[in-house]
Amino acid sequence: MQETIDLLKQHGLLRVIDEPVDIDLEIPHTAYVEVKKPDSKALLFTKPVSKRLGKTFDVPVLMNVFGSYEATRLFFGKEPDAVAKEIDDLLHVKPPQGFFNTMGMLGQLFNLKNVFPKRLNSKGVCQEVVQEKPNLYDIPVLTTWSEDGGPFITMGQVYTTSLDGTKHNLGMYRLQVYDETHLGMHWQIHKDSAHFFHEYKQAGQPMPVSIAIGGDPLYIWCGQAPMPNGVFELMLYGLIKEKNARLVKSLTNPIYVPEDVDYVIEGWVDPTQMRIEGPFGDHTGYYTLKEPYPVMEVSCITHKKNPVYLATVVGKPPLEDKYMGWATGRVFLPLLKTTAPDLIDYEMPENGVFHNLILAKMETRYPGHAKQFMHAFWGVGQMSFVKHALFLGADAPKLGDYDAVSEYILDRVKVGNIVISEGVCDALDHASPNACYGGKLGLDCTQDNVPFLDKKILQDGELYAKMSALVPEIKAVKQYKTHTKTPVCVIGVEKSSSMGEVYEALKVLKEHVKLLVFVDYASNNVANPYMLVWRAVNNMDALRDVYLEEGYIALDGTNKTALDGYAREWPKDTDCDPAVIASLQERKIITVTKEFLKHYHV
Repeated sequence: MQETIDLLKQHGLLRVIDEPVDIDLEIPHTAYVEVKKPDSKALLFTKPVSKRLGKTFDVPVLMNVFGSYEATRLFFGKEPDAVAKEIDDLLHVKPPQGFFNTMGMLGQLFNLKNVFPKRLNSKGVCQEVVQEKPNLYDIPVLTTWSEDGGPFITMGQVYTTSLDGTKHNLGMYRLQVYDETHLGMHWQIHKDSAHFFHEYKQAGQPMPVSIAIGGDPLYIWCGQAPMPNGVFELMLYGLIKEKNARLVKSLTNPIYVPEDVDYVIEGWVDPTQMRIEGPFGDHTGYYTLKEPYPVMEVSCITHKKNPVYLATVVGKPPLEDKYMGWATGRVFLPLLKTTAPDLIDYEMPENGVFHNLILAKMETRYPGHAKQFMHAFWGVGQMSFVKHALFLGADAPKLGDYDAVSEYILDRVKVGNIVISEGVCDALDHASPNACYGGKLGLDCTQDNVPFLDKKILQDGELYAKMSALVPEIKAVKQYKTHTKTPVCVIGVEKSSSMGEVYEALKVLKEHVKLLVFVDYASNNVANPYMLVWRAVNNMDALRDVYLEEGYIALDGTNKTALDGYAREWPKDTDCDPAVIASLQERKIITVTKEFLKHYHV
C-alpha cells in the first residue's frame, strides 16, 4: 500500500487528512462526498479514531484509491483497452506462417508464463506480525451508514478453494464484523465461493477462508472481475502486470494469499452455522435487508509491520465502482464478443448501477437480430443479472455520449421494439416481487422504424395543471427531449394508488405525451435526470412496472407497496447522517456546497 500511496502522491491524486476522524460514519461520509467530485482524489486518514471503541488507531485508512480514471490507469500500468487487445489476440491465435510469425507467436505465448500465480515456500511481508490473540477490533474497520448492522470490511479479498483443491477463487464481498473473532460471509448464491461452500456443506467439512486487505490495488479489482467459472482471478493479475502474483500459505489454513498484502485474516467456516447479516447500505443506493449468511471464525490475523487499511464506500452513484466498472467493461469486451460476435461495444452507466442498465452497440445482419442478442446477453455469466438492456445500431453515437445516445434511443421507441422477459436478477435487487428472480426489459433501437407522432407538446406548467386536475396526487411535472420522436414526461406523485390507475386516468391526455415516468415526489427532484435514471432502473420490475400502448407508454419508478401487490419489505435509501455531514463541514474536512449534496441525494 505504501507504494500505492507514493504513486498517488506523485500524480497529485492523494489528499492527506491528518486530524482525527472517526471510523464510524465520519471517514466513510468524507470519502462518499469526495468520490462524487469531478476531480476526486484518494484519501489517506492518518489518525483514525473510534469513539465507540474508545481508541485511536496507529494504522492509517486509505479510501477512494480507484477514485479517478487516471488512478485506475496507473494501477493497470497501461490502458484497459490494451489489456483487451491482448486478450483478443490470444482468443484469435492462428497457426503461424513463416519463421517471423512463428517467433512472434512464441513470444506471445511465452508471456503467458506470467499468468499463473507462483507459490513461495517462504513467509510473506504480510506475515511480519502475528497476533497471538486475534482481534478484529484492532483493525480500523468502518461503519458506513447509520442503519448498518455494524462495521463491515468493504475491500476484502476473499480467497477460497474447492473441496478437492483444484479450483481457487478470489472474490470481493462485504464482511460484517460481529465481534473480535467472527465475520459474516456475504457471498451470494451465484458466486464461486458460495458454490465451494455447498461442496463443504455436503461433505460435512469446515471450509478454509483467508481474507487479504491491501497490497496491490489490482488484487481487489481482479476480485470483482467477471471471470469464467473455475478460472482463478489472479491469473488476470499476471496477464495485466506481466508478472506472476506471488503467494504464500496462510499460517492456520491451506489457503494461499499474495505475499505483499497489508492484512491477512485467516479462519474457517462451519457450513452448519448461519447468522443474520446486515442490514448494509449497498452500491445500489439502498440498504440490503437482514438475511442469514455463513460465518467465519477467525483463527489468525497477520499483517505488515506498518500496515495500511484499505476500504471503499458504497451507496448512491457516482462511486469508486464507476472507475472500476469502466476498466472491467473495457477489459472484458473481447470475452463477451465470443458469445455475441456481432457486438461492437457496450457501456454500463454508473447511475444504472451496472446490473440495472446496459447499452450495447451491435452490427445487425437480419430481422430480429437485436432481440436474439437480448437473450444471448441474458444467458451469459454476470450479464444474466442485467435488468434493462438497450441495443443500438452500428450508426449510433459513442456510447459514453449519453446526451446524443439518449436522443438516438428515444427516436426508436415503440411497443414493437420492446421485449419484456423474466429471469434471474441480482441478489441485491429489491424491485422484483421474488428474491433473485424478476422481470427484464429489452429495447431494440437498431432500426430507424419509428414515425413522428402528432403530439401536441404543452409547456410544463400547462401540462401539470391538466394532469393534477385529473390526478391530485401529481405534484410535479418535467418534460425532456420534446423534439425527439419520444418526448419524456417525468411525473412526481404523492402515491395513494397504483401507477396503473394513474396511467389509465391520464390516458385522456395522450395526445400531449408519449413516455411517462412516475417517481415519488418526496424523494426525487424531477429536474435531476442523473438521479432519476438511478431511481427508475432500481425501482422497476419490467413485468409489473411497464405499461404499453402504442404511442402511450409508462414506466413506474416509485417505491412499491401493497398498492402494487408488493409483499416484500421495501428497503430504505442510503442517506448520510446530517449531523455528521454538518460536523465534517464545520471542521473543513468536506467543503462542498449544499447544492452539491442535494444533487447527489447525499
